[in-house]
Amino acid sequence: MTVAVVAGPGPGLRGYVSESGVGEGGSVVAYQSGLLALAVSLLLLAGALRPVRAAAWLLVAGAGATTVSATVSCRDGCPLPPHDPVTVTDLVHGGASIVAVACCVFAMIAVFWSPVSTYPLRRLALIGAAAALPLSAAVGLGMLLVGGGLLVGTLERLLLLLIVVWCVATAGQVAREPTYSDCRNYVTT
Repeated sequence: MTVAVVAGPGPGLRGYVSESGVGEGGSVVAYQSGLLALAVSLLLLAGALRPVRAAAWLLVAGAGATTVSATVSCRDGCPLPPHDPVTVTDLVHGGASIVAVACCVFAMIAVFWSPVSTYPLRRLALIGAAAALPLSAAVGLGMLLVGGGLLVGTLERLLLLLIVVWCVATAGQVAREPTYSDCRNYVTT
């Protein structure tokens, strides 16, 4: 997916990440494949975080929304209200993308608040959520007030990068912790 976003024919930082999945060609396939791989990764992390039930279910929901986002493309420019006229597929794609990100951010919060989370997992979740919440708010406000552009495109990419880093760091921590030893096979295979 990163290759599609960076090297694809999309608008670069001036557009939404989803614009890499519009049209036809190799970048669209790379984008969709990357999103589906991300959905599988979220499912694996959910399996590894089974003891933290709320986080696990949020990650499963995030994986489902990511799959919808991968399979339902928006139109060129990925129009979203209130600045652009939209179609049903634009709303489905945009809504699924927003739900997927929200589920991941709420999973961070669930890991932090869970009494079964270990200190290292809580620390990762706190750092992730402390960075993701203001970024999420900035992306949301930017989408509503300004619409797509350099500001929202850059903030969106930072938020997605943060989520991926949190997922990888959390999976690595789960793989090292004896508390989650029965869940390790989801992360290490």
